[in-house]
Amino acid sequence: MKQLFFAMPLIVLTIGSSSCQQNGTSHASEINDTVESASIDPSREPISLIPVVGSPEFLNAALTLRSANAIEIGKDSIKIDFAFDVKNYNLKNQTSDAGNKQCNNSDKGQHIHFIMDNAPYVALYEPKYSLSLPKNSEHYLMCFLSRSYHESIKTKGAAFVYHFRIDEQGKMIKLDEPTTPMVFYSRPKGAYLGDDSTNLLLDYYVWNGTLGNDLKVKASIKNENNGQSKELSMDSWQAMFIQHLGTGKSSISLSLTDKDGNAVAGPMTSVTREFQVAAQEPLQ
Repeated sequence: MKQLFFAMPLIVLTIGSSSCQQNGTSHASEINDTVESASIDPSREPISLIPVVGSPEFLNAALTLRSANAIEIGKDSIKIDFAFDVKNYNLKNQTSDAGNKQCNNSDKGQHIHFIMDNAPYVALYEPKYSLSLPKNSEHYLMCFLSRSYHESIKTKGAAFVYHFRIDEQGKMIKLDEPTTPMVFYSRPKGAYLGDDSTNLLLDYYVWNGTLGNDLKVKASIKNENNGQSKELSMDSWQAMFIQHLGTGKSSISLSLTDKDGNAVAGPMTSVTREFQVAAQEPLQ
C-alpha cells in the first residue's frame, strides 16, 4: 500500500479585471455564430443560446484535495481513493433557484464534478471517490463545485487541477502544476427527456487562461438527426442555455483558440462529447 497526502494550492486566474474563476453571472461580451443551412427543415426554429443569469453566488466556497491513497490491485493497475475538503458549501443541498431554471436538476442536490482527463464527469455527493487507473500513465484531474442544476461555481478556490502520473511500479507521483490554458467539458452530458431538453446547459471550465481577444473557446454544436449545427467563438467565460436543438443524437466540440482562430497548443485544449435528447422514452 502506498499513501500520498497533499493539499492543493489555490490557483488564482484573471479575466480582464476579474478572476477567471469568477461568479459566472456576467454575460458573454461577444459571440460570433453561424448556422449551417444544409439539410435543415426551414420551418424549424434555429438553435439559439442565451446566457445563464441570476444564479446564486458562493463567493467563499472552497474545494481542495485532501489526500489520495494509492493501492495496487493488480499487475497493471492501481486503485486511488481520493478525499476532498469542502468549505462554505453544502453538498446535497438544492440550489435556491433550482425550480426557476427550467433545466435538468439533480434531485440529490449540489455536488462535485470529478473530471479525469476530460472524460465525462462523475457527480460526487460525498467528498470522496475511488477509481482504478493503469500503471505507467499520466493524468489531469479537474474537480469543481457544482450547483444542483450542474452549473459550475467559477469563483476563486472552488476548483483545482491536479497533474500526476503513475509509474511502472504503481507509485503515484505529483507532476508540475500545468501553466498552459486548458478547457474541461462539463455539460451537456448523457440523455435528456421531455422538459429537461428545453434549456440544455452548456458549461465548461477554463483553467490557466483569460478569455478575451487573445484566447477564446470555440464551440461547435451539431444535431445528427435534424442536420442543424451552430458554431460560436466565446470570449467571456459564461454558462449558456442551448434552446431549439431538437431531438436525437447531438455532439458538442470545445477547443481553445488564439486571436487568429488557431488552435492553442498543449494538453486538455479540445474535447468532444455526444449526448441524446428525446421527447419521451425510449431514446431514439
